[in-house]
Amino acid sequence: MFDLLIRNANLPDGTAGVDIAVKDGKIAEVAPGITAEAGEVIDAEGQLITPPFVDPHFHMDATLSLGLPRMNISGTLLEGISLWGELRPTLTKEALIDRAVRYCDLAVSKGLLAVRSHVDVSDPRLVTAEALLEVREIVAPYIDLQLVAFPQDGFYRCPEAAEALVRALDMGVDIVGGIPHFERTMEDGARSVEALCRIAADRGLRVDMHCDETDDPLSRHVETLAAQTVRFGLQGRVAGSHLTSMHSMDNYYVSKLIPLMAEAELAAIPNPLINIMLQGRHDTYPKRRGLTRIPELLEAGITVGFGQDCVLDPWYSMGSGDLLDVAHMALHATQLGSGEDKKQLFQMVTTNSAKIMGLEGYGLAKGCNADLVLLQARDAAEAIRLRPNRLKVWRRGKLVSETAPEVSRLSLAGRPGTVNPADYAPQHAT
Repeated sequence: MFDLLIRNANLPDGTAGVDIAVKDGKIAEVAPGITAEAGEVIDAEGQLITPPFVDPHFHMDATLSLGLPRMNISGTLLEGISLWGELRPTLTKEALIDRAVRYCDLAVSKGLLAVRSHVDVSDPRLVTAEALLEVREIVAPYIDLQLVAFPQDGFYRCPEAAEALVRALDMGVDIVGGIPHFERTMEDGARSVEALCRIAADRGLRVDMHCDETDDPLSRHVETLAAQTVRFGLQGRVAGSHLTSMHSMDNYYVSKLIPLMAEAELAAIPNPLINIMLQGRHDTYPKRRGLTRIPELLEAGITVGFGQDCVLDPWYSMGSGDLLDVAHMALHATQLGSGEDKKQLFQMVTTNSAKIMGLEGYGLAKGCNADLVLLQARDAAEAIRLRPNRLKVWRRGKLVSETAPEVSRLSLAGRPGTVNPADYAPQHAT
């Protein structure tokens, strides 16, 4: 007898009419027409079941701090960094924990059950690391939270950062971060990439580096990151986040760069919402939109995962914790609009990002963790189009969130009494 049986579900790969059986927090069977009994039976009614959404790039220490100490008037990355520098000395462990856990509540309601958060270690007090390590324990029953030791003010540019980063790793932070384009010189940036990759290799850790988050086509630290990844044998364990300078590089150089990234098995983490908002600020027209070369990276076989990056903080006054918002914006910005494109975009907020984070037991196969999301949509394309309600969210087979279907009532003579947006899915879309 199973604990839970979900009948008549559609899967992100396009498979329809599937049953999913759950036992002891694991997926026990995936097949049509499962006949065994279960403690609870749910009829998915031909709606989409997916593994949870995964955010491989976020800043949980800054989330929900919008307006502290004041608003970002210019809307630029550099003013955001300046504001954070003013706020950081006033941060308390209690306030950091409260905001982060509140955000995790929102994340669960959106079916987001895995997050990689960068943790600023530029302040030698390391109150951010202390707080986020405690948050990791608090939310462990329902969210997989990875932490990146991130020297926001530069590994070399900030005098205390190198020592503080090592202490943060000693405290239990998972991953080595960096920001080479924010160092004082290109040479210092390259040196920081080498030093940080050496630390990761010595400790057996992953690397996730803010890399070339700029419009400058000569910001080419991703090339150094690829080279040091190979040098230290870190293939498959390194991600370059943002990579926005690639939108401004000439095509000849990119034709060399992308194969180097593929050779190093480097993952790419664009953050479409904030990249589009912050980049191109010095342009008049035509105005660059700031997103890295996602179609070309995919074509080269590079694993691409999308991050939310920020929600209501000094850099971004928007955000909802919904990774489908991110995929929706990316679709428009990249013009990846075919049926197969939409499946790939959906993977970038689920399976691709899970691969980047190295999540174990993730997926919809037998033996995977029973972490599941039922959406008010028929398939992955409709999920991106509608960003629909998460009707039910399960963690290890236990219901952790549910939302009523979105149904509008009409009072129109001769017309139906209700409208369900999921009913408008095209029947023969390709």
